[in-house]
Amino acid sequence: MKAVIIMSNIFTPRLILRPFTPADADDLHAYLCEPDIYRFEPGEPIDLAQARKMAQELAASADFWAVELQETHRVIGQIYFKHIEPQHLMTWELGYILNPQYQRQGFMSEGVAALVRHGFANEAIHRVVAHCNPENVASWKLLEKVGFRREGLLRENIYFRKKANGDPLWSDTFIYAMLASEALV
Repeated sequence: MKAVIIMSNIFTPRLILRPFTPADADDLHAYLCEPDIYRFEPGEPIDLAQARKMAQELAASADFWAVELQETHRVIGQIYFKHIEPQHLMTWELGYILNPQYQRQGFMSEGVAALVRHGFANEAIHRVVAHCNPENVASWKLLEKVGFRREGLLRENIYFRKKANGDPLWSDTFIYAMLASEALV
């Protein structure tokens, strides 16, 4: 049986973490149309029609959380939080994207910390893992700020882009993790 975290709203001092709705399309478009978003992520900037389709897909998924700014009720980012295979290892994977306009203000660390705490408190989670490109300093600093520990470096293990000749542009990946026992400290 696949484990799915119960998606009820999570409130932080500045944010609401909640399920996506189809009405979030404009806010999704506001940041997923930005080329900088894809520097360390697969994909390319999307148009409004693609954002509408994506909002529908995200609304149907229990793996993605909308990061809504309480002050404006705009979605400023998203958090991926999913129970990964094999299920019996009770491991969840974390990922996130934040609108560049709201970066470096502590919003995503606030949201990630709240969601991970919620997950450990309410689900049978032993371990949460996250991966990031070593060049994505803001991402790995966020992970360390909220208590994740760097476990290793995978060399040239993934690519999202290709060279002009079709060869992969390989990237390295840092692996971070937090155990339930570490989250309760």
